[in-house]
Amino acid sequence: MSVADGDMTTIDETTDLTTLINVFTVAPEKQDELVELLADATEKTMRHLPGFVSANLHRSRDGERVVNYAQWESEADYEAIFERPDVREHMDGALELATADYHLYDVAFVDER
Repeated sequence: MSVADGDMTTIDETTDLTTLINVFTVAPEKQDELVELLADATEKTMRHLPGFVSANLHRSRDGERVVNYAQWESEADYEAIFERPDVREHMDGALELATADYHLYDVAFVDER
């Protein structure tokens, strides 16, 4: 998945970025459809919104989860997306396929090799 030019995922406890971690629970036969829907939503809508930094999708090997790890410049930027009908349309589509458990986070610790 591409991101806006110059932006990339930064996992660093010294940044002020807001991190969304959304864990979707999905039937294994719907996992690929959910990944495609979320990738499409990111490329067509999310990446063009103010404050978007990056998004990463992870699929569990058992087929039962999809994790969206997304970064926004601020919590306000993230919260503003829900006022947009195009975003609600994508979210409603995802919630037809899966249940979501999302929270906002700050990076607390990073250890790299």
